[in-house]
Amino acid sequence: MDAIIETLARELGRTEEHVQNVVNLIDEGATIPFIARYRKELHGSMDDQLLRELADRLQYLRNLDARKAEVKTSIENQGKLTEELATAIDSAATLAEVEDLYRPYKQKRRTRAIIAREKGLEPLAALAFAFGPAVDMKQAAQDYIDPEKGVETVEDALQGASDIIAELISDDADIRKELRALYLRRAMLVSKAADKEPEDTVYRLYYDFKQPVSRVQGYQVLAINRGERENILKVNVELDPETAHIAVRRASVPNRAAMDFVRTAADDAYDRLIQPSMEREIRNTLTDQANEGAIHMFALNLKPLLMQPPVKGKVTMGLDPGYRMGCKVAVVDGTGKVLDTTVVYPTHGERKKAECIQILAGLIRRHGVTHIAIGNGTASRETEQMTVELLRQAGGGVSYMIVSEAGASVYSASKLASEEFPEYDVNLRSAVSIARRLQDPLAELVKIDPKAIGVGQYQHDMPAKRLDEALGGVVEDCVNSVGVDVNTASPSLLQRVAGLNAATAKNVVKYREENGAFTSRKQILKVPKLGPKAFEQCAGFLRVPESGTALDNTAVHPESYRAAERLLELTGHTLAEVSAGKLGDLDGQIRAAGAEKLAEQCGVGVPTLLDVAKELQKPGRDPRDELPPPLLRTDVLEIKDLQPGMVLTGTVRNVIDFGVFVDIGVHQDGLVHISQISKGKFLKHPSEAVAVGDIVKVKVLEVDEKKKRISLSMKQAV
Repeated sequence: MDAIIETLARELGRTEEHVQNVVNLIDEGATIPFIARYRKELHGSMDDQLLRELADRLQYLRNLDARKAEVKTSIENQGKLTEELATAIDSAATLAEVEDLYRPYKQKRRTRAIIAREKGLEPLAALAFAFGPAVDMKQAAQDYIDPEKGVETVEDALQGASDIIAELISDDADIRKELRALYLRRAMLVSKAADKEPEDTVYRLYYDFKQPVSRVQGYQVLAINRGERENILKVNVELDPETAHIAVRRASVPNRAAMDFVRTAADDAYDRLIQPSMEREIRNTLTDQANEGAIHMFALNLKPLLMQPPVKGKVTMGLDPGYRMGCKVAVVDGTGKVLDTTVVYPTHGERKKAECIQILAGLIRRHGVTHIAIGNGTASRETEQMTVELLRQAGGGVSYMIVSEAGASVYSASKLASEEFPEYDVNLRSAVSIARRLQDPLAELVKIDPKAIGVGQYQHDMPAKRLDEALGGVVEDCVNSVGVDVNTASPSLLQRVAGLNAATAKNVVKYREENGAFTSRKQILKVPKLGPKAFEQCAGFLRVPESGTALDNTAVHPESYRAAERLLELTGHTLAEVSAGKLGDLDGQIRAAGAEKLAEQCGVGVPTLLDVAKELQKPGRDPRDELPPPLLRTDVLEIKDLQPGMVLTGTVRNVIDFGVFVDIGVHQDGLVHISQISKGKFLKHPSEAVAVGDIVKVKVLEVDEKKKRISLSMKQAV
């Protein structure tokens, strides 16, 4: 364990003490959000992202240690474990190195070398492969001719000996390590069209593609992999054979008793055994790296999407566009409660469109609608144009926003949606979801499998378990950073709170329904199957606005209530002032008195003291309120209205490796290539400059109406 702590501390640039404390907390069952928020003194204020990286790496290193133990046990059981080999296994830094060392001792299928050994040819191979004076292999081979064993001729004997040597060379861990490095440094990833006269497809860029393995981009790897699976591309990893042969010969041939013979066997070892497995390994390595990059990108995009500022307390109309089945409509109040539903047909001719406007105008007047959320799917453009006409007739006071409906259909057909809205049709449920996405994106999007939200690249090609872990962590971090009202939250939102799961979340809601609203955090302990450990993890993230103490509606953990009260006492304030939001310049008082001195008097560390002070000044605060508000529109553009040179304001919808997609209100998102994002600054990745949900100014560079492609620039719009 000490070696693992040392490795983690070195890789993360943290002290061994801090790393050890985090490992202890994880082993005790603490969640990452709880550790990040409430144990800062123990880990030196690492953020949740770094803590998750530590947890992932810890798991890898523990798995590596476990595999080393398995391999040593297996080799020892064969009676072949030497002290030198055991040291080499213990020193291996990766699973690949461990497997290389284990390769000669693995139980193999019946190989040519195994068959040659069965024929008694191992001594002949040993003679050729030994260090020493030269031997005449043809002369030596005559002693191994044995028709009963299937060795009819000298050539048969030599071929068998060569097969044994080739396998010995192929199984050499040092040779494989050197070749792996050579491939990563000098090999090329090559893809070509599978057909001689290929059709024009999305893979046309890869019909004649060649890129060094060291420079190929993750999105290129994923695109090539998918094209190969669809039988559109043929893919190879190419390394100059002579370069590879020289590397293998240099490591295996010099000073052998039969150097020419061993040289031939070494070439065979590379061509027949090493090259195919090395190509598979490099392809797997590239895919793993691309998957990790794509998962990281997905997580990076998901966080700002979930953390979009809510449009709170406003009566909202959700429109789920459609052609044949019409546009589904739902009106919800400021808390998300459904007030009205209907279906209209704005795309079924002018008469139906006018009728639609009349119906929706009536709903706006009747319920006091102030915002309209329009799904961005099929018939969205026509629905948006109808909405603009509707707003002109309504006479102002109402605005609209295009909302991503990714995953809405998945949610509306789910068991969760049927439990939440048993009285509504599947299509109407999606309209409710769209309206609520504008009101509180986080509360609504947690109901949907993150893979269905659609802010990544190639997410359906990712390893499902790894993707779920990464995205689940993002959702958990977002939910816990915002906090959850225990008296209004749905089970799907509650189960994302640190320390709670699906069962305890349902128990919280059931207790609330049977006993009325919670009136204190302590009361949460009465929920069945929610014990002290779960309460410790979840309490700080649950808000109880109905409580008699203001602290229950903050992120101050119950374990720090005494410290909070002591801080108020030392600075001359009361809890009543906290409730009224009249603490004045508490930060200034802390600086004047000295944070370290106050922390000591309150019995907590400085990071906890500062967090407590921040919460006391803004009880019930929502960190999303501090972000720029979403872009609401009252008019619409079409792609035909766009002209090069126009400067527009838009919302970033997706960030990918080579650029960002921006919604500029024409239904089709425009692409800002990475080279057009930042003026005078080189970007390794677009995420260094922008995030999903950002409001940005863009200049139209080029419009291809036929292909529905819009090229934009951010740096030229400045």
